[in-house]
Amino acid sequence: MTQRIATHNGSHHADDTFGVAVLTALFPDHILLRIRDPDEIARADFAVDVGGEWDPARGRFDHHQRDFDGARTRLDAQGQPVRAEGYASAGLVWREFGPAYVRQVAERMGRQVDEAALVAIAQDVDSALVRYLDLVDNGEDTVAPGIFGLSELLSLLNTDWMEEQALTREAHAALQVERFREGMALVRRFLDAFLRRKIGQLLAADKVRAGRRLFDGRLLYLPEGGMPWTRVVVEEMPEVQLVLYPDAEPGRHQIRTVPQRPGSFHARLDLPAAWAGLRDEELAAVTGVADAAFCHRNLFIAVARSYEGALRLAAQALGHN
Repeated sequence: MTQRIATHNGSHHADDTFGVAVLTALFPDHILLRIRDPDEIARADFAVDVGGEWDPARGRFDHHQRDFDGARTRLDAQGQPVRAEGYASAGLVWREFGPAYVRQVAERMGRQVDEAALVAIAQDVDSALVRYLDLVDNGEDTVAPGIFGLSELLSLLNTDWMEEQALTREAHAALQVERFREGMALVRRFLDAFLRRKIGQLLAADKVRAGRRLFDGRLLYLPEGGMPWTRVVVEEMPEVQLVLYPDAEPGRHQIRTVPQRPGSFHARLDLPAAWAGLRDEELAAVTGVADAAFCHRNLFIAVARSYEGALRLAAQALGHN
């Protein structure tokens, strides 16, 4: 059945853009209504950021009503649930449809993800993205400096007074709908990319755990390049200091240092300082590895033109000469 999805007209915000983007993806046979007419909203299958109701069973996802008190919960230091960020419409829609959206992305990837993992990934999205959209919309936090938050970037797509001056009322409304759809497309592009990464991390985890350990377990070898390995290694392999895997360029292999924690620029072990910034013959001369190709000046990555060469670089870095 065709689903009627209603939200407000006029300027769009990140929470209505995100919420409607999720619903239109899950219900591709839909009619988008950007309206404020109460009767039309009441007849819609979904009402996002309008309608004065929060009732997921009836497809109502508004947060402006006076008695609204929907909020996330977090565990405090004693393990007791406490009230956290309040919901706006983005969070209300994701709360109900997040796992279904994750499943849709996984299926497009040709992957199956179990229900518990779907819920966990959806929660990661809420923690990393959606709650920040809600904070901005509720006026609780600006979240990011300058224009470097998704809420602010999406707001830049709204029409401005200069272009509005030359438009009729009908043309202005049509342009606002066009910009709203542009915003939804951006939301889906970034959201889908984030989910592909999260699903990839989940599917790669067992392969990372099964990687071969060398040099007393301090080097992890992964036969497939490009796999996300950082979180598994950081959280589960305290003895691993370097990771070796194929480079994107055929034949080449690279070694990477392991950060002390995800996102950190401090490694468990830096590569030798004498290698910093060297390439080709210079690096070969210092290391004695004939096919050595590159070492980053910040000492977190080195590359050789063969597995054997990269293995010799790793051995030197670990003191296994």
